[in-house]
Amino acid sequence: MRNSIPRVVAIHDISGIGRTSLTAVIPVLSSMGIQPIPLPTAVLSTQTVGTSGFSFLDLTENMKVMLDHWEERGDRFDGVYSGFMACPEQMESVTRCIENLLCRDGFSLVDPVLGDDGVLIPTMTPAMVEKMRWLIRRATVITPNFTEVCLLLNLDYHARHTLQDLKQYLRALSDMGPEIVVGTSMPMTGGIRPEYSSVLAYERSIDKYWRVDCDYIPAHYPGTGDVFASVLTGCLMQGDSLSLAIDKAVQFTTLGVRATFGQDVPPVEGILLERYLGTLRQPIAFCQTRLVP
Repeated sequence: MRNSIPRVVAIHDISGIGRTSLTAVIPVLSSMGIQPIPLPTAVLSTQTVGTSGFSFLDLTENMKVMLDHWEERGDRFDGVYSGFMACPEQMESVTRCIENLLCRDGFSLVDPVLGDDGVLIPTMTPAMVEKMRWLIRRATVITPNFTEVCLLLNLDYHARHTLQDLKQYLRALSDMGPEIVVGTSMPMTGGIRPEYSSVLAYERSIDKYWRVDCDYIPAHYPGTGDVFASVLTGCLMQGDSLSLAIDKAVQFTTLGVRATFGQDVPPVEGILLERYLGTLRQPIAFCQTRLVP
């Protein structure tokens, strides 16, 4: 039985400084009419990229206790959406949530938060990569960036990758289990200017690839991947097509980056999310996503 307001279990960390993980996921999903149910994986003083000396509290055992309580209550959820994991064991709690608490025909999205720019993020290890390969088999949708595509498939990030190669990579990840694979920051410069960044997605049910290119802005803001995946989650839970969901996620994330770039804001604090949440309830003005032959 579906909930009157769609509910999604949001399995992410809480970072005090930096609009990432739950501090981005909760407002985005709430603004889209989805109730986020937090299942925190860790509590940190700041997000981990570009900072040092941050506090880190692993909540693995508390996750199990929370799941115990929800199972005892007979709670059911319309979606499960996971991101940053504090240790490999937490991925078993994500699977438990998908298997035991998801409504029939429920939706699960795994954002395999592992690395960026060809390297692991500070708290990740090879053991986390191996366990993530196990977790993505349980997901409906995964949203790896290109670094994470390479980590999951054990590829050389710095090698030359053609469009056909990239399509094969997404298909290979889908063959591991996910119905939909949405790759972000994909190195697709052929035919377009190199100052673009691209999203490439594979939808197994129709055996089609989708692509959208967006202007590259020379700045790095942590949490943009969380924002993108959260908007994508909200759209898919509302019944939008994959192509429309990708478009809206790209446009909202790009709006946030454009609005923050040039402001007197430390990049480690993320994009100025609060100013533009209202746009999530507005229809998109135009669609850029196109099929890839």
